[in-house]
Amino acid sequence: MKTVLSLLVIFTAGLFHQAWAWGQTGHRAIGHIAENHLSSKAKKAINELLGSESLAVASTWMDEVRSDDAYNHTHDWHWVTIYNGRTYAEMEKNPNGDVIEAIGRMKSILKSDTATKEQRVIALRFLVHLVGDLHQPLHVGTGKDRGGNDVKVKWFYESSNLHRVWDSEIIDSKQLSYTELAESIDHASQDQIGQWQRGTVEDWAHETMAYRSQIYDTGDTERMGYQYMYKNWELMQEQLEKGGIRLAGMLNDIFG
Repeated sequence: MKTVLSLLVIFTAGLFHQAWAWGQTGHRAIGHIAENHLSSKAKKAINELLGSESLAVASTWMDEVRSDDAYNHTHDWHWVTIYNGRTYAEMEKNPNGDVIEAIGRMKSILKSDTATKEQRVIALRFLVHLVGDLHQPLHVGTGKDRGGNDVKVKWFYESSNLHRVWDSEIIDSKQLSYTELAESIDHASQDQIGQWQRGTVEDWAHETMAYRSQIYDTGDTERMGYQYMYKNWELMQEQLEKGGIRLAGMLNDIFG
């Protein structure tokens, strides 16, 4: 009975979880950074699947198809709930899937010898987006506030919420194109790249949990703006860069 109730809670939370990670600029910056670190084999394989479509353009496809009922089953894939003090392995799993489970499944499809080209194209588009989602810290939720959607704030005196601030409003305040954003932060050393690409997807999710105290330290929620952005811009840049670097490493592994 306890397990059934837990799954019901997770399922219900999923119905109301607004999961628009990073916005177009953030997702595309991650895709652009990933392209800068692909092996020649990965570039060739991706070109055979996507043609002229870049990873930056492909990165927002999963959000764009949310309006298509045929993809309703993918809505919960954008996020995962891990309680404070718990690990992913200890959590009851969402029966609809989550971002960690979905990343593993997309990797399997891309490595499959029996998957059709259409299935692999869709899996690649999903994967590019999902790795980005995983690095938006509020997509690894506490289970208490729908990934910050219920934390109502005033961002430069306009009504918003903490999730939206992290999705797009800090990035949009910088007024950079996705290429300008990507090129301004894509400067990791080879040692740093190697360090970031180590570990599992679960490890990366647990890593983001360590930032919760900083992210939820909002100060006066009626007057959020420059101060909060100043405190969190370095972390946000690092998460975007990590997302691109790790996505590249994953694709190099899949196609290399």
